[in-house]
Amino acid sequence: MNEMTQPQPASAEPTSNPARGSLDRIFRLTERDTSVGREVMAGATTFAAMAYIIAVNPAIMSNAGMDRADLVSATALAAIFGSAMMGLWANLPLAVAPAMGSNVIFTYVIVKQMGMPWQGALAMVAFTGVLFLILSLSKLRERVARDVPEALKIGIQAAVGTLIVFIALRGAGFVVQNPSTYIAMGSLRSPSVLLTLFGLLLTPVLVVRRVPAALILSIAVLTLIGLFVPGANGKMVTSVPSAIMSWPRWPTSTFMALDFGYLFSHFIVALPLLFYFLCAEFFSTLGTLIGVTGAANLRRPDGSIPNATAAFATDATASIVGPLLGTSVVTAYIESITGVQAGGRTGLTSLTVAAFFCFALFFWPVFVIIPPQATAPALVLVGVLMMQGLARIDMTDLVNAVPIVLTLLVTVLTNNLINGMALGTLSHIALEVTMGRRSQIPAMVWGLGVVFVAYAIVIAQIF
Repeated sequence: MNEMTQPQPASAEPTSNPARGSLDRIFRLTERDTSVGREVMAGATTFAAMAYIIAVNPAIMSNAGMDRADLVSATALAAIFGSAMMGLWANLPLAVAPAMGSNVIFTYVIVKQMGMPWQGALAMVAFTGVLFLILSLSKLRERVARDVPEALKIGIQAAVGTLIVFIALRGAGFVVQNPSTYIAMGSLRSPSVLLTLFGLLLTPVLVVRRVPAALILSIAVLTLIGLFVPGANGKMVTSVPSAIMSWPRWPTSTFMALDFGYLFSHFIVALPLLFYFLCAEFFSTLGTLIGVTGAANLRRPDGSIPNATAAFATDATASIVGPLLGTSVVTAYIESITGVQAGGRTGLTSLTVAAFFCFALFFWPVFVIIPPQATAPALVLVGVLMMQGLARIDMTDLVNAVPIVLTLLVTVLTNNLINGMALGTLSHIALEVTMGRRSQIPAMVWGLGVVFVAYAIVIAQIF
């Protein structure tokens, strides 16, 4: 704390230095009481906290039939674009990368359950990005933030977090099918199951102890152990990489592979998912902006967020560029708070994150061999963090509790987010009407209820 209040000779670099003077003017370093060195250290801290996405995002999205090596490049390039744009335009210490949660919905709901080709799914994400950009630049942004009930927002986020946990454990073989109970824990005689179990104990310990780069460290440790642990196919859980470093590869198979024709020919079926991506992107960005700018003491006296429009528009633009490269929704990361705690106050922190992602591109051969047993514990922690909003809801009030619980349980038990969103929304409407509060239901929620009813009718005809 003394470092923030006492004069710092090291940070008072000569103003005659042209580079220092330019950076000060662009990023307003003196105004925000920071320095180049402090911003670079903050960027390195943020990158360490979110670097796991380079391993996790390709591991998830490759299940949609996409090339994993190309996904590593697409993930890093999307993070480079979004973080650099956030730093240069919004001048906020917010790092941007493909969103956890959205990549799970993309792979397991849209592609694997609904049968949409990943090219069509990429087109849907890009289309959502365009809608989000229009929303970000208009007055509708404030209306959406006000009208969607808190219980629905938290229920959807918690449902996605629970779904992430379930899919991660199933992918690692820790949860398996059982003819009697439908699902069960994998056999503890299996070395790969024991490796996952070890990770489930190790990872939260590292996070709770605030070990720097806890998630990426746990992934690295479990990946290394996997080199000596036999898997179900007789091979080791972790394959030996072809190289440690290599020249970055362009995501040839995923770049500009969007299929808008498929999207518009199946638009009714895709409509609820468009709403999900739009809301998930909007409220994720809003929550991250509030949390990070508050931690950095950057909010104005009236509570407003500086450069909020630029920050929202950056997220939206990155969510258009991400699918063009071959990845899902791109969003601001709450892990940016770690950089703020390290002193980051300006967009130079975000530019530093972008630089580290550039460097990570050279290690793509290592990222492609990371096994699901190594990423599952990190995904479980991400899922747990997504459920923390439940603490803000009075669960003794059934009008709030029922929609949330139905959204969460139906999503996980049917392995389908749309089912959970539909039942949660319709139960919210029914309860509000029963309580005589019909006039308090926003038009947006009524419209969403109509969408889900129409969706159910269409799906019933198809299946």
